[in-house]
Amino acid sequence: MSSCVFVQLRCRPGKTYDVAEDIVLREIHSELYSTSGEFDLLLKLYIPEGEDIGKYINDRLLDIPGIERSLTTLTFNAF
Repeated sequence: MSSCVFVQLRCRPGKTYDVAEDIVLREIHSELYSTSGEFDLLLKLYIPEGEDIGKYINDRLLDIPGIERSLTTLTFNAF
């Protein structure tokens, strides 16, 4: 079973659309949104079973030019 993870991204000024386009081209996300506030983008992705979450995100997402900061939220089936 894959893990559902939400990642918020802050982009360098003027780079949000470039970052979003790169994410779309990589086809790693389930959903991608532009947001207001401290972060510019919010994406939902599913980490394949057996993958290290931090390594997966670092290797497939955070190497995109223009990303300044990220905040990852893990989800749990509590109910």
